[in-house]
Amino acid sequence: MRIFVHKDDLPASSIPDNVRSIAVDTEAMGLLHVRDRLCLVQLSFNNGNAHLVQLKSDYTAPNLRKILGDKSITKIFHFARFDVSIIRYYLKTWALPCYCTKIASRLVRTYTDNHSLKELCLELLDTKLNKQQQSSDWGSEDLTDKQKSYAASDVLYLHKIKEKLDSMLERENRKELAQKCFEFLPTRVELDLMGWENVDIFSHQV
Repeated sequence: MRIFVHKDDLPASSIPDNVRSIAVDTEAMGLLHVRDRLCLVQLSFNNGNAHLVQLKSDYTAPNLRKILGDKSITKIFHFARFDVSIIRYYLKTWALPCYCTKIASRLVRTYTDNHSLKELCLELLDTKLNKQQQSSDWGSEDLTDKQKSYAASDVLYLHKIKEKLDSMLERENRKELAQKCFEFLPTRVELDLMGWENVDIFSHQV
């Protein structure tokens, strides 16, 4: 495994030919887009390497925006609702089409309430993740080795997890349902960004 750190954009030379899917994750200063800026976008092309793109105040990042916005490439997230939203807010592009391992897990792993990436890696891949750097200063000029390893681990296993979950979705006859959920995500994100993030507009409750 190799971890590459890039400043401000993803070099074009880092993008393999004929990319069909990429694993994507983000790190920010917090969970509120208006207050907490996007600091890092992580990507993996399913080749054992991770690319970490550090972003400051300039979010032009043409190469990063181009590949995230490429509709011929599936973006694999864990909790796509947040990542697609913050990418849309700061990079002004839709990271679509997308696949969310958390949604897929909730649809087929109904025998548990734990759908964290750590749990998925442990159960499906027999791999233990260290999540100690989950709450750390991602706005720092220079990332620590522990931060780099943590950020990379959030994307390095997503392709394999997707394969496992796809098999389970097929087995439980819920693959089409999952796809419809993924296709609804842009609408869910738009509602979030417009202020309806904590409101269930489908609820009968008045």
